Amino acid sequence: MNKSLIKFITDFGPLLIFFVVYYKSGNNLKIAIPPLIVATLLAVIIVYFVEKKIPYLPLIGAVLVSFFGGLTLYFNNPVFIYLKPTIINIIFAATLLLGKTFFDINFLKIFFKNAFQLDDMGWSKLNNRWAYFFIFLALVNELVWRTQTEAVWVNFKVWGILPLTFIFTALQLPLINKHRI
Repeated sequence: MNKSLIKFITDFGPLLIFFVVYYKSGNNLKIAIPPLIVATLLAVIIVYFVEKKIPYLPLIGAVLVSFFGGLTLYFNNPVFIYLKPTIINIIFAATLLLGKTFFDINFLKIFFKNAFQLDDMGWSKLNNRWAYFFIFLALVNELVWRTQTEAVWVNFKVWGILPLTFIFTALQLPLINKHRI
């Protein structure tokens, strides 16, 4: 199987499993969360065996999914799983912004140096754009879960955040092409 196909499946498979189980169970988070946790942990293990290295971002995501999913199940309170995307996005944004500001480390460059080569200005701009995009996603997640039904939030996770991320990524192509080395 192609490495990029495996990566795609491991990135989006757990979310798809969550979505399907949630709707097949009659919109029951308590039934949908355990398969999400298991699928997320399996995805990290699969990526590890395929790439022969620890996938840090998926690992962080798996830890947070397990933690917040576990809290949701233990306390029987969905607020924990609702907060997970907000917290993940804030962590990513803070890592990008604080890494560059206080340590002069561009984590985006470190993570994507094998994917493409940019000049320093390009990496800096891309780093900031992604940081602000993560903040935007955190704010939108907060708005949706606090003002909409659980079913709307679940749909937004799949049919809102993913398309927004794909569109945002595509909109970065001119910047990448302009600053490509």
